[in-house]
Amino acid sequence: PVSRVPEFLNAVDEVVTKAYSDLEIIWFGHIGDGNLHLNILKPERLAADEFKARCDAVSPMICDVVSQYGGSVSAEHGIGLLKKGYLHYTRPPAEIDLMRLVKKAFDPDGILNPGKVFD
Repeated sequence: PVSRVPEFLNAVDEVVTKAYSDLEIIWFGHIGDGNLHLNILKPERLAADEFKARCDAVSPMICDVVSQYGGSVSAEHGIGLLKKGYLHYTRPPAEIDLMRLVKKAFDPDGILNPGKVFD
């Protein structure tokens, strides 16, 4: 519920502040409905592959907090390539299986957005 947003923000902020003490962290989104976005900015001095590796190491910790608060790894924008590996944090296996069935029913040849959610 939206009433837990401040508690959630503090929990995620604790994780990202520790992991990214040298990076700029920006929160934005639709706070009224609890739909928050977290953006970690890559400094110019940091190589892209090093930045991605740091983000990949911290994302599971953030997803753990999102899961504890009953959140979702993605909302109105869908899952896509960046978040498909984290879907299991906030959706149970039965729901993911159902998503696969729906995808198969509407796209039996796998030509619509191939690989965006399921390989």
